[in-house]
Amino acid sequence: MNFRLVTILSLAAAFAGCHPDSPDAQVAGAGSADIAADVARFEVPVRYHKLDNGLKVILSQDRTTPVVTVAVYYNIGFRIEPRDRTGFAHLFEHMMFQGSNNLGKMEFIRLVQRNGGVLNGSTRFDFTNYFAIVPAHKLETMLWAEADRMRSLDITQANLENQQGVVKNEVKVNVLNTPYGGFPWLDLPQAANENWYNAHNFYGDLEDLDAANLDDVAAFFKQFYAPNNAAIAIVGDFEYDDALRMVEEYFGSIPTSPEPIVLPDISEPYQEAAKRASRIDPLATRPGFSFAYHVPERLTPEWYAMGVIDQVLVQGEDSLLHQALVKEAGITSGLNGGINWGLGNMLNYKGPMLWLTWFIHDPSADEEAILDVVDGAIESLRSELLDREALDRAKVKWRSSFYDNVSQSFGFGRADLLASLALFDDKPSHINDFEEAIRQVTPERVLATAKEYLRPENRTVFVLEAGAAEQTEEGAADD
Repeated sequence: MNFRLVTILSLAAAFAGCHPDSPDAQVAGAGSADIAADVARFEVPVRYHKLDNGLKVILSQDRTTPVVTVAVYYNIGFRIEPRDRTGFAHLFEHMMFQGSNNLGKMEFIRLVQRNGGVLNGSTRFDFTNYFAIVPAHKLETMLWAEADRMRSLDITQANLENQQGVVKNEVKVNVLNTPYGGFPWLDLPQAANENWYNAHNFYGDLEDLDAANLDDVAAFFKQFYAPNNAAIAIVGDFEYDDALRMVEEYFGSIPTSPEPIVLPDISEPYQEAAKRASRIDPLATRPGFSFAYHVPERLTPEWYAMGVIDQVLVQGEDSLLHQALVKEAGITSGLNGGINWGLGNMLNYKGPMLWLTWFIHDPSADEEAILDVVDGAIESLRSELLDREALDRAKVKWRSSFYDNVSQSFGFGRADLLASLALFDDKPSHINDFEEAIRQVTPERVLATAKEYLRPENRTVFVLEAGAAEQTEEGAADD
C-alpha cells in the first residue's frame, strides 16, 4: 500500500539468496562469462494460460519452501493515468484495500496476516500490482479474496475521502517535508521527458488528488481493473492442475471491461539537445547532482548492451563512475543509479525509460567540475572498445543482479517478472531468454550503443540546491 521506491517488499536477506548448490548460484559465482556456458542453464518453469475473459495466468512451481506467492498485476501505471488527475493510479491502489462484497474495509489485510502471510501493493510506471505471500495451503483463500475485489470493489465516498487524505499525507511525508524528497526519481522524469504521460508528477499534486471524485473512481475501476487488463502469477509450492482449476473457478466468471481498453501514446521524441533543470530543497543540507539518458527500446540488442553499460558505469565499487567520482576525485562518498532506478528494475517496465545516476556531494564541487569527471568516465566507453575482461565482469554482475531479483522474497521476484512479461509481451517464458541475450553482447555492440545513447545531447542534468545549507550560512553571517 505504501509507495515503494526500490523494492516492493524487503524481507530478511536470507530469503533472497540462491541455494549454494543451485545452478544460478554457481553461474553467479563464476569468474568469467565463458565459464557460464559450462554450467547448467538457469531455467524457470513456466506454464501460461488465458481464461476466456482475457485474464493471463502464469504458474511457476517451486518446492523449496511450503509457501506460495499470489501476484495480481493490472496494466495501468502512473504514466497512463488521466490528465488533470496526477497521482490517481496511486490513489486507486489504496482504494483496493478498502473492501469488497465479501471482505469489509481492511479485512483483506487482516485475512492475509491472520493466515501467517505478508502482503503489499505498489504503483509503477506501467502497472499496479498487489501480492501476498502465504503458506501453501492458503492458496485457494488468496485466490478467492483477490477475485472478490477484482469483481466487486467497495467504491464509496467515505472510502475515497479517507484514502485521499492518506495519499496526501504520504506525499507530504515522503516528498514535501523530507530532505531530498522526490530526488531524483520524481525530478528527472519530469525534466527529461516531453510527453505529458511520462513527464507529469505521478506521485500526485495535492490539488489533483483533492479533485478526484467518485465517478472518476468507478470509471477507472471498470475500465482498467478488469480481467482482460490483468495478469495473475502464482509461484511456489502447488500443483499445476489444482491452481489452474481454482483460478478458473474464482476469476473465470468476472466480466471483461465494458469498453475496449485504449491506452494513450506514451512515445518520447528523439532528444536532440542537452537539458538542465534544478530546484531548491529547503530541507537539504548538501547539494545533489543527477543526470539521465534515454535508453534503447526494450528487448533490442542495444537495450541489452545498455544493461551491460549500466554495470560498467555505475554498479558496484569497481564501476567507472564510482572510481572516478568517489575514489579519485572525492566528490561524493557514494552514488546510485540504473535503468528504471528507484521504481523497479531493468526488466519490469514497458514504455520509454531513463538510465540515471545520482549522488549527494560537498558544496565545494561545482557543476562544471562534476561534469568533467562524469564525461571522462563516459567518454571512455564512447571512444574505444571495452576490453574482454571488463565485459565479462559486467556480464557476471548483471547475472548476479538478475538472480537476486528472481529469487527475491519467497518467489515474489519471480512473480514480478513473469506477470510483467505477460502483461507487456504476452510471453512470460521470456524470463529464460535474458541471460543468453546478455551473453551475446559484444564489445562492438557496447561501443555503438554508448556512442548513440550516451550522447551529450541525449542527457538531462538535474541539480538539487541545498536550501538548508544556505539558511545556515545566512544565520551564521547574521550572528
